[in-house]
Amino acid sequence: MRTNLDNIRNKNVLVIGLGRSGKAAVQAALKLGAKVYVQDSKCVEEVDPQLLAFLEGRAVTCCFGQNPEDMSIFDMLILSPGVSPELDFIREARDKGAEIIGELEIAYRIGHGNYIAITGTNGKTTTTTLVGEIFEKAKKKTYVVGNIGVAVISKALTAEENSWLVTETSSFQLETTRYFKPVVSAILNLTPDHMDRHKTMENYGNAKAKIFENQDESQHLVINYDDKACFALAEHCKAKVVPFSRMEKLDFGAFVEDGRIVIRDEDGQVHPFCRTDELIIPGSHNLENALAAAAIAYFAGIEPDVITQGLKEFQGVEHRIEYCGQVDGVRFVNDSKGTNPDASIKAVEAIDGGIVLIAGGYDKGSSYEELIKAFNGKVKHMVLLGKTAEKIKETGEKLGFTSSIIVKDMEECVKEGFRLAEPGDTVLLSPACASWDMYTSFEQRGEHFKNCVARLEK
Repeated sequence: MRTNLDNIRNKNVLVIGLGRSGKAAVQAALKLGAKVYVQDSKCVEEVDPQLLAFLEGRAVTCCFGQNPEDMSIFDMLILSPGVSPELDFIREARDKGAEIIGELEIAYRIGHGNYIAITGTNGKTTTTTLVGEIFEKAKKKTYVVGNIGVAVISKALTAEENSWLVTETSSFQLETTRYFKPVVSAILNLTPDHMDRHKTMENYGNAKAKIFENQDESQHLVINYDDKACFALAEHCKAKVVPFSRMEKLDFGAFVEDGRIVIRDEDGQVHPFCRTDELIIPGSHNLENALAAAAIAYFAGIEPDVITQGLKEFQGVEHRIEYCGQVDGVRFVNDSKGTNPDASIKAVEAIDGGIVLIAGGYDKGSSYEELIKAFNGKVKHMVLLGKTAEKIKETGEKLGFTSSIIVKDMEECVKEGFRLAEPGDTVLLSPACASWDMYTSFEQRGEHFKNCVARLEK
């Protein structure tokens, strides 16, 4: 369902949360003629004065640091990804007839273009960026949007019918979709994350599965065959299921054969792409990301030679196993995008030699036992910060890993990491946690780490 613009005109629309996607939703709703209200948990003194002036100049009704008094007046609520739809005042609005959706859903309804939607616990940003680069090499009009940092709605209104919106989608964004229908969807993996929000793995998996809920037989779902919990989500999918595997040869889908990425199509024909050793991005997890990207692009109609070029030339993404300097023989790697234990396990596995691991941050309700068990003698020391520091330290001690220290901030982390490291070691920032206790985003955390490393080099 792609609705016409009159469906929102003159309606009372409440945008909740004024982050990147919330601000884009406000601008779109105003452009479409809605009567716009905003709510944010910040008090008015904490709001950017320029944003306040913009809202006041367009007669937007604001509720800062409190909830609207009368939730019955709203026709629609547009939630920012970090806002739970189960908050009491949101449930009250739903009970009184308001439609509850997110920025991804409203963008899909009112905009144009063809959607590629990519989700999973880990690898979303790398895969989304890689797919975007392949589409651009194929001379397609491409927008790389979503959870990657560009609000979908900010591009949806300018996209044309033949445009492609390559969209990183989180479970938070997907749980507020209703009609969203991508041409190709992908689920990369499924491991515990955001348990503070979803409570159970079943709920988390169900949110991810909404990515293909509206797809039909003419469309495709690309999904990880090796991750059995992930692959099980496809049981009720109506789209054509395209598995990818780095472990097994498949009758259909993307896999590795004789050291080369290949796709076997529905007619049984095998299409070869690049060799696995031609990938620049390191680690087995990035081989999985490359397999998924190849399958997404192929089943979206991109020519194999263009896909091969894209795979071979892709340099990776900032804040994901990003090399950022060497001091006296000690390497520094920024993996601030490692916001859950499984992502940090993959980073540890991808790095050769000894590691001093900087970890800790906002507590999403994760367990850190599997992370500690994955050290396998590679991690020599942990330097911990943030709200989860004590929890991670205690988990390590319970499992026999006792070389951990807790420090107050990133500057001290980098200094202590460097002190503990020996030439040939890597100081790895891979926090296994979100950044929200100390930073506004994982990007800000990663930049701070890189700045601290740069100061060491002087």
